[in-house]
Order: sequence, then C-alpha cells, then structure tokens
Amino acid sequence: MKHQTLEQLQTIATVEPSATYPTMSRTQRIERWAKLLEQNPRRCLGALSGTEYLSPEARAVARGAGSPITVAYEDPVLRAMGLKDDTYGEAKRFFELSDWQLHNIVCHCHVGATMQARWAAARVRRTITGNRLLAWLRARFVH
Repeated sequence: MKHQTLEQLQTIATVEPSATYPTMSRTQRIERWAKLLEQNPRRCLGALSGTEYLSPEARAVARGAGSPITVAYEDPVLRAMGLKDDTYGEAKRFFELSDWQLHNIVCHCHVGATMQARWAAARVRRTITGNRLLAWLRARFVH
C-alpha cells in the first residue's frame, strides 16, 4: 500500500471529508481561513460593497462571488464544521466576528473592487492577533 498526503490524493481523486471532525476553536477556524487564503496569495478576490451602509438584514445576506468568504466556504472542512454558505452573516456567525472586524476584511472601502488573497489573509489573521502597532502605543502611552 502506498501512503500519500491529502494534497497528493486530491490531485488524482476527489477526497470527501469524513462525517466527523474535531471541533475547532474560534481562533483555529480563523487561522484555517487565513491559511486557505495564503494557499493562493495572488488570487484576485472580490470585495463586498458598502457593508457599513446596509441594514442588518441586507448585510446578513450580502455576498460576492469570489470573495474572501467564498474561499472559506470552498473548504470542505469548514463546511463540515458548520459553515453554511458564503454570506456576510454566515461568516460573522461562524467565525464569531463583529461587524467591524468582518467589514475590515471584506468591504470595498479598504481596497476597491478587488483584492489579493494575501491581503485578505493578513486582515483575517489580524482578527486574532490584533493591530500590533496600536497595542504597542497603548502599552507605551496608556497607563
């Protein structure tokens, strides 16, 4: 029997996820999303338009084909863990993000109509690590 990695198998066969996955913490889910984006760092992704101006109902169902959220939804592991679609509201729920955090990742006001996946990955990861410059400034000047 020849042993192969999952990546090797995916080049020659469709690999279906098993029915059970260990649960992932919020941080692990966000980290996986960032890694998925980094797999193709130059991939051109679409931004969502004006998320901050939409009503909460419209924002929840907003989506854009080929957005950073779509990259997460394309992953069979995240889908098996409960990611139901590639809408703004579903990403907010599944990744446990605030509107401000998700807006910062997907809205066109930061990048225009498109962005590279590596840029989105950095924004996704920043929801875990925070802004290091602001943390440093707070530590220096706020007592």
